[in-house]
This record gives sequence, structure tokens and C-alpha cells, in this order.
Amino acid sequence: MSPETLRNRVLVLDGATGTELERRGVSAPLPLWSAGALITHPDIVEAIHRDYVAAGADIVVANTFRTCVRTLRAAGMLERGEELNRLAIELARRSTENAASGPSPGRDHRRDAGATPQGIWIAASVAPVADCYHPELVPDESELNDEHARMLAWLKAAGPDLVWIETMGTVREARAAARATSKASLSFVVSFVVREDGNLLGGERLEDAVEAVEPFEPLALGLNCIPPNGMTAILPRLQRATARPLVAYAHINNPRPIFGWSYSQTVTPEQYAEHVKRWLDLGVSIIGGCCGTTPDHIRAIRNVVSRGRYGHWSI
Repeated sequence: MSPETLRNRVLVLDGATGTELERRGVSAPLPLWSAGALITHPDIVEAIHRDYVAAGADIVVANTFRTCVRTLRAAGMLERGEELNRLAIELARRSTENAASGPSPGRDHRRDAGATPQGIWIAASVAPVADCYHPELVPDESELNDEHARMLAWLKAAGPDLVWIETMGTVREARAAARATSKASLSFVVSFVVREDGNLLGGERLEDAVEAVEPFEPLALGLNCIPPNGMTAILPRLQRATARPLVAYAHINNPRPIFGWSYSQTVTPEQYAEHVKRWLDLGVSIIGGCCGTTPDHIRAIRNVVSRGRYGHWSI
């Protein structure tokens, strides 16, 4: 994916994997959580990716959110790191190859360098090495650098089209992940998770997080895993902090607020589409769904994007 791609069109990101596995009846106990399905239910992992492709996703994020060093070590599976990361990328790529022939409704099928023949990018998720909602658990610099470097070595061997660094709640970890990905010579996006006041979960300013990763030349910067109303409120702050393309994908249908928030939102696909219109008006270039979203939510996003009624983002 090139910066020109993001300047010329709006891309649809896929939706949740972990909560979608649970919605389809796949148990996801800790420490592996969603990564366990790579071993027990690879067919369902592939089916989820395939359903997002059919819904119109341009970017499919492989199930590597919890195939990191710390998680696999806790599960006694560290020696399977390269294998499981490769499998996750293969399942995501296979889902595009097995997609029904013919264009998905509204997808722009211009062929871009690095995309699959179907015009879809396969991204590899890179998450915090410990716990997304507990910034106090982020390890020291040495451990961060070592674990992210090892994860990126596994991912580079697996061959994704780009790396999706997400749910970064501290400046230190965002910097470490961006540095490791840059050293691996892989294109990447960075997405932050913030509190209701707009600062990172760890309390640091969003602007400081942007400044920390900018030198590594991310393709885009975004926000994820926050309620849709919070996304609308905080995106302008991110927009002021960077000239790079913006990414937005929200956390929905959580029975209780996530760390740093006083509320959660239950949102139907139709309601999510209304939020998407607001984010597009704010100049967002990549829009998808985080925890709780389904293929129906991604289809609703695709329908909004494909109508192209909002000036700058018409494709």
C-alpha cells in the first residue's frame, strides 16, 4: 500500500475477529484468546475473514493480535510462534482467494501494488505485548524492543502486505512497535486507544504519541477500541496532530465501559453507518470496526463509502 492509495480513495477495513469468534460459539480463554482458534477452529477464522471480504472490506487483518511472544510463552507455545503467525496470514490470504467471483458491492477494484489479485490488502495485527487495557503492565524498554522485534521477524517471514499496529495505549509501546516494524522494512499503520479525555490509556498526550511514531513514517495514524461518540469527539484532535491519513474503527456493544471511559454504546449496523458519515466528513481515509462489530457493520460501512456523496472522499 502506498501513501498515494490513501490520498486517492477511502478504504474499508474489516471488523472484529475476537468477539466474532465468540459470537460464532468459539471459546476463547486466556492466555491465547483469539489466537487459540488458529489451532482449534482455523476453518471459522477463515470463514470470518471471508465474510468480511464478501461484505466489502479492502483490508483484512489477520488473526495475529495474540500470537505475540508473551502470550505464546504463557501458553507454553513459544516454539510455535513462526508457525502460528504464518498460519494466520495464510488464512487471511486464502479467504480472499476463495471469495466469490465478481466484485463485492461498491468495492473499487483498481489494482494496487502489494494488494492481492482481488485488490485486497492482508494486514498483520500487532497489539500491546501485555494487556490492551492495562498500560501499567507495559514492560521496560529492553523487553518491549526484544518482544516486538521477535514478533516482527515472525510476521516478515509470513509475508503480510502491511502491519497493523493497534490499540496502543502508551507512547513507549507505540514507539517500540513502530521502530521494530520500520527495521523489518514493512509498511505499517499505528492506531491508538485513548481515554474519554483524549489522552492515551497510560495518561500521555495523544500529540506526544503521534510525535513518537512519526519519525518511522507510518502510512496512517488512527484511533480504535473506543465508543463511536468518543471517536467523533476525539478525531479532530488527532487530525490537528498529524498530516497523515486518518484511521477510525470503534468498539461497540460492550456490556460495560472499557478502561478510561464512563460509557459504552450499543450500535446497530445502520447506526454505525451514521457515525461513519461523520468520520468521513472529518477526513478519515480508512474506516472499519473494532470489538463487537460484525460483517453486517462492515457491509453498512461499504454502502456509505460506495455512495460517495460527501465530496473529498468520493471514489
